[in-house]
Amino acid sequence: MFRKNRQTNDINQQEVSTIIGDGFELTGDLSGKAVIRVDGEITGKVKAGGVILGEKGMITGDIEVSSAILYGTVNGNVKAKQLEIKKTGKVNGDIKTETLEIELGAQYNGKLEMKQLIKSSEKPAGH
Repeated sequence: MFRKNRQTNDINQQEVSTIIGDGFELTGDLSGKAVIRVDGEITGKVKAGGVILGEKGMITGDIEVSSAILYGTVNGNVKAKQLEIKKTGKVNGDIKTETLEIELGAQYNGKLEMKQLIKSSEKPAGH
């Protein structure tokens, strides 16, 4: 419960450096290290520190970020350390993540691969 709130606050408290507004369309790959907010449409690969995809936002292409909060639609694969798909969110593609939160009502079609974190106190036997 507390972890969920901390994850949401982490990306929300980061400075959004780029905004693709409602009504804008971008074709091509987009890359950067900061957080991007997308309320328009992107066709191409998105590689950034984080992405917040608004309800009207759409990304057609793969996403590779540290954290993502998806209220809109993704047609492509998502690779993120922290991923949240909100009730209005849709993902049509494969997901690779360490942590995943899917709200009731969200849509997800694809394969899921999650990497388990091994805590230092839980070392495998024999090591």
